[in-house]
Amino acid sequence: MKPVKETKTAIQAIETTRLGRASRRIRLQTIVWLRWLAVAGQSATILFVALGLHFPLPLLACSLLIAALALANLFLTARFPPTYRLEPWEATLLLAFDLLQLTALIYITGGLSNPFAPLICVQVIIAFASQPLRHSLILLAFAVICSTAIAFSPFPVPWYPGETLPIQLLLHVGTWFAIIATTSFAAFYAYRVSHEANQLADALAATELVLEREKHLSQLDGLAAAAAHELGTPLATISVVAKEMERELGNDERLGEDIALLRSQSERCRDILRRLTSLSADSEEHMRRLPLSSLLDEVMAPYREFGIELELIEKNNRVDEPVGIRNAGIIYGLGNLIENGVDYARTKVTVTAAYDAQTVKVAIEDDGPGYAYDILARIGEPYMTERHNDARAGGLGLGLFIAKTLLERSGATVTFENRGVTDSGARITIVWPRALMDDKSH
Repeated sequence: MKPVKETKTAIQAIETTRLGRASRRIRLQTIVWLRWLAVAGQSATILFVALGLHFPLPLLACSLLIAALALANLFLTARFPPTYRLEPWEATLLLAFDLLQLTALIYITGGLSNPFAPLICVQVIIAFASQPLRHSLILLAFAVICSTAIAFSPFPVPWYPGETLPIQLLLHVGTWFAIIATTSFAAFYAYRVSHEANQLADALAATELVLEREKHLSQLDGLAAAAAHELGTPLATISVVAKEMERELGNDERLGEDIALLRSQSERCRDILRRLTSLSADSEEHMRRLPLSSLLDEVMAPYREFGIELELIEKNNRVDEPVGIRNAGIIYGLGNLIENGVDYARTKVTVTAAYDAQTVKVAIEDDGPGYAYDILARIGEPYMTERHNDARAGGLGLGLFIAKTLLERSGATVTFENRGVTDSGARITIVWPRALMDDKSH
């Protein structure tokens, strides 16, 4: 087990998933369907106002603007396949076009007096939920310009024939501020929700990669035994043929030495395969089932050479000790938490194990600076990167998230806390139901 390399593997995994986010770019088909929804909504509204309410309306201009959006949609549908995914700049241009079309429609139907003016925020929200921040901010700035432009619309809002709906200047200004505030707040909210969802998805993907790697490593012993078994028969055939050739040609000056070498090397290969097979047979049960004390010894062993004292305290003295099936997730999760304690400890990390008939409990304590109280409640979320201000206080976040996720998948409850007022340092407590850590099949 090589903890430093394992941590780097997790970081590389998250970077890979971040790069892979390009495959989750917004589909053109999504924009097309949203546009058709806009075309239907705008058409229904215009027809209801003009034919249902009989309000005077620039029907031709409105129809041309709606037709422009529909024609653009038809062009995109014919030009690109439904599965095409938009580059950020392409998505930004399409959303800007939609915003411009909507702005023009609102401009000729009353500007800020139009009750549908707040719809300007829709394209901005879509951008912040699906596009990079830089492109989204560009669209937000464009939306502010559009909101300002409709404030100067000379066209009256459609109203009863012969009547003009009076709108006070102060109400215009208030509406403008409301649109800007709504757009900004909704955009920020959409960005935060989308960003956290992407972070969580990336971190979970990294967790799966780490767990699969741990499972792969734990299976190598079985694979070695299988390889030894499969190679045994052809190697035995080679050995028999080599013996026959040595018997017939052993005194040959040209081939005798080569045949003797061939036979000796085949025997050496058989010895190697025999050792692999016996190693697997002797240690299979030990590798498959682990007492709690052996599990903790195995997890702690790689961190004893880091200059920090690492102590294991067993409360029960191995009386009626739980013996469970080897779990790669538990081994990696506990190792990551111990590594974190070693990184922040000043002199010592203590691992305490206790169990009874109902629960199995492992506590990991260090004498380092502890967790900053303002983020203690959020420890275990991905990308939390601080303890108390300390020169070594970086590097929390993804590792703790992966460890916490893997341990919780095994049925554990994981809590993070500081040791108290008198004792500095952090304490991580992991508690399993006894039934999940005790294999009763033997």
